[in-house]
Amino acid sequence: MLTLQGEQVFLRALEPEDLDLLFEVENNEEFWEVSATSVPFSRYVLKQYLENSHRDIYDVKQLRLVICDNASEAVGLIDIFDFDPRNRRAALGILIINRKNRKKGYGTQALELVCKYCFTHLGLHQVYVNVGCDNTSSRLLFEKAGFLLTARKKDWNLVEGEYKDEITYQLIN
Repeated sequence: MLTLQGEQVFLRALEPEDLDLLFEVENNEEFWEVSATSVPFSRYVLKQYLENSHRDIYDVKQLRLVICDNASEAVGLIDIFDFDPRNRRAALGILIINRKNRKKGYGTQALELVCKYCFTHLGLHQVYVNVGCDNTSSRLLFEKAGFLLTARKKDWNLVEGEYKDEITYQLIN
């Protein structure tokens, strides 16, 4: 599908072989703050998730895609979630897994591709993201992609005993 193919990266569906990747990501406490996770996932649960990942976004209201570089190596994940076809909107989440792959344009291009997919194939009117105020890299990524800051939620997330603000960015088609 050309919508999911860029010059640096392409987005692909999850495969059964992604079990180790998901296990690593979902159980990495560094990522828990941005994913609103606070418990580890077993291989059994993740295997079940993979077995059901083929289900239609209109049914499960989410879609996770793997971000791959031109060598077909997985460098990250990008999620469409809280899919709301009635109001034609969805939330997005993105993670470039390894620090060595950050700031190489992978996230920028993956975000561009997934937004194009959302607007072209899902017919969405808007996509939005929620970002911790101190997550400068993510804020810059979304601002660079044309997302507009539309809300600030005070003391929204409790992280290591401290409340942090969260902000919302929107991109309207």
